[in-house]
Amino acid sequence: MTAETVLHNARIVLADEIVEGSLVLRDGFIVGIEAGASSGSSRTGEDMGGDYIIPGLVELHTDHLEGHYAPRPKVRWNPIAAVLAHDAQVATAGITTVLDALRVGMDEDADLTSADIRKLADAIEDSVKQDRLRADHFIHLRCEVSAPDCLRAFANFDGDERVKLASLMDHAPGQRQFVNLETYAYYYQRKLKLTDRDFKVFCEKRMAESARNSAPNRAVIAAACQERGIVLASHDDATSGHVDEAIEQGVRVAEFPTTEEAARASKEAGMGVLMGAPNVMRGASHSGNVSARTLASDGLLDILSSDYIPFSLIQSAFFLGDVVEGISLPQAVAMVSKNPADAVGLTDRGVIEQGRRADLVRVRVDDHVPVVRTVWRQGRRVA
Repeated sequence: MTAETVLHNARIVLADEIVEGSLVLRDGFIVGIEAGASSGSSRTGEDMGGDYIIPGLVELHTDHLEGHYAPRPKVRWNPIAAVLAHDAQVATAGITTVLDALRVGMDEDADLTSADIRKLADAIEDSVKQDRLRADHFIHLRCEVSAPDCLRAFANFDGDERVKLASLMDHAPGQRQFVNLETYAYYYQRKLKLTDRDFKVFCEKRMAESARNSAPNRAVIAAACQERGIVLASHDDATSGHVDEAIEQGVRVAEFPTTEEAARASKEAGMGVLMGAPNVMRGASHSGNVSARTLASDGLLDILSSDYIPFSLIQSAFFLGDVVEGISLPQAVAMVSKNPADAVGLTDRGVIEQGRRADLVRVRVDDHVPVVRTVWRQGRRVA
């Protein structure tokens, strides 16, 4: 039996314009876009009351799931319950496709283990199979290439078809995000509550691990991802030399470049430049690196990620056009829908046009804050 839904009296955000009219959804897909105030009024449907309809958001890098599983040190939550709680939060933020970021490679002081990470992946995959989830979930492997167990942990995902993206990252002091050791000390010394002497030992150990492990682990993981068709991302590139290395390894997404130099080189190389939506909202990086707004104003920003605050993704899409001259709402929405979808090969979604999946979000804006009123995934209401 054909299932048809008509959403009329809406402001529909298309790829390059906003039209007032109606959307016709059938069997999970968009089958009609009808412009005009009276369009769709003859059909039985839902009155959107002049609200925006935008494509469902596509999230490539969220560190949000692990916090639901390990909400306190040494506390472990039921992994399926953790996935469901995470799923509910991302879906009600308008995210209909999410790549859950799971860490591969642990430091000895890490609270989670590789076994914990595999449990979370299994919970995601079982929940997809059992149709428990509101959003469409895939996996993003955050590969900490300086960690001694990185390759062993990566092997836990051999043959896992839900892995769509793998990022190559090195958070050792003196590297990329933390070239400035004062910033590294502010972040890690406070977090781990280390004395100055203990922190010095900690840094020396991390730097030695990076020197020993980073280059060979990058090469092995890059080759494996190329063979398996997994999209590669670089992480926290700071120099044109870092970008040259990323090009050689087949990287397609530049995650959180820390300088304008690296962002520009990545863009010129054809990579999608990804920055954090919290950076857009705050006007600055929490690590003191380049501002996402600066990159946007210079035409160097392609993709936004919620990173650690799911709602920041839709918030930044409606905010960016207000603070950066020359960026329209359709362009900003593309940064959280079409561009990330295209970057990982999900070309059936991310834009409102005939034949695409009916992944949609109804949004009203109150006092410059987007209010998510309804979310549909493949034409089915999920929030």
